[in-house]
Amino acid sequence: MSELIASIFAGIGALSWQSLVMIGIAALLFYLAIVHQYEPLLLLPIGAGALLANLPLSPLAGEDGLLTILYNAGVGNELFPLLIFIGIGALTDFSPLLSNPRMVLTGAAGQFGIFGTLLLALTLGFSREEAASIGIIGAIDGPTSIYVSSLLAPHLLGPITVAAYSYMSLVPVIMPPIIRTLTTPAERQIRMAYVTRPLSRRIRILFPIVTTVIVGILVPFAIPLIGMLMLGNLMRESGVVQRLTNTSAQELANIVTLFLGLAIGSTMEGTRFLQPATLAILALGILAFALDTAAGLLFGKFLNLLSRGRFNPMIGAAGISAFPMAARVVQKLANEEDFENFLLMHAMGANAAGQIASVVAGGVLLALMGAGR
Repeated sequence: MSELIASIFAGIGALSWQSLVMIGIAALLFYLAIVHQYEPLLLLPIGAGALLANLPLSPLAGEDGLLTILYNAGVGNELFPLLIFIGIGALTDFSPLLSNPRMVLTGAAGQFGIFGTLLLALTLGFSREEAASIGIIGAIDGPTSIYVSSLLAPHLLGPITVAAYSYMSLVPVIMPPIIRTLTTPAERQIRMAYVTRPLSRRIRILFPIVTTVIVGILVPFAIPLIGMLMLGNLMRESGVVQRLTNTSAQELANIVTLFLGLAIGSTMEGTRFLQPATLAILALGILAFALDTAAGLLFGKFLNLLSRGRFNPMIGAAGISAFPMAARVVQKLANEEDFENFLLMHAMGANAAGQIASVVAGGVLLALMGAGR
């Protein structure tokens, strides 16, 4: 009995204010995931990992604990985010982009926030590697953010991941005010006819292969990301490995997402997470998102000028990597101005381009930081 009482008091004695705050943050993540359904597949496991890692004397966070093993096995060596990219590729339909290749330009413009935020983070005193890891939040792509930051600044992985996935879930909240501010009602009402171009099976199969070769040659550091993304898409479009495609998009993606969330949550230990840098990262992350959206809109207005008023600038805002949420937001805003305006397929093309562009941007950052292995 005395040993039991001693163990209870040992646990209470080890409970710090940082642990209590992090338990509260874990509860907040549970609330967002369950009540508001903001990225529940990631925020709920991340919250669970944070809760388990901050309980006093938790053996799960010890050297041989489950959370430590998961981190070393899948995050420390970048395995989990790469496996998730296979699932993303298996789920992604690039036909809207193939039907309208010029949307590649909007995807490139939608990455401006990454590099703008990187420069700002440098001026605030972050190291080059930390600034690049913070900037990649602007990709609005969780796996890319995890992959880049795990290589460049693993000590910032917790706040960067939480910021990336939180802002992904808030796309319908953050994007509309920026779009309304930078566009006029007349611009939002511009209709764009969508002409469906027949795409042969050969083109669909060649696209992931050719994209991998081109990106791999131009940006070698992006090969792991683009290679896994296009592998998943190649399996989808080939039509000959349906079981592998289904497994990658469902069972594998779900299992890896669970393990990844727990591993990321385990990095949110109170004494490391509750630092002034965390607040700065959260603020810079939302700034990166806003800059991406604004840059895409301004580029859309430029294309509108070139087309003599026939290009809806809102399409540019869909050039971020939050697929397909950004495209749906653009369609919703278009319907608010004109119920019969159908921009979804154009926006999906820009959104698919943003998915590829964010991967390339991640590779560029790694190349600039010399993080190759």
